[in-house]
Amino acid sequence: MKKSISLFTMLIAMALTLSFTSCRETKEDKAEEAIEEVKDAAEDVGDDIEDAADDVEDKIEDATDDSPQ
Repeated sequence: MKKSISLFTMLIAMALTLSFTSCRETKEDKAEEAIEEVKDAAEDVGDDIEDAADDVEDKIEDATDDSPQ
């Protein structure tokens, strides 16, 4: 999960860097493409985090189910 958060942070930093260096009126399309790529990457990271949370939830349920009562 820390890896996903680090990846997300790195992608946001890269997007901000690209937007500052290439955000001219003549390069507006490239900036919009970069923003779309960051949005897609953020969605992917969000999906990874959601999957990891589901895995943790499953492991917790399995651990509590296996405990003698």
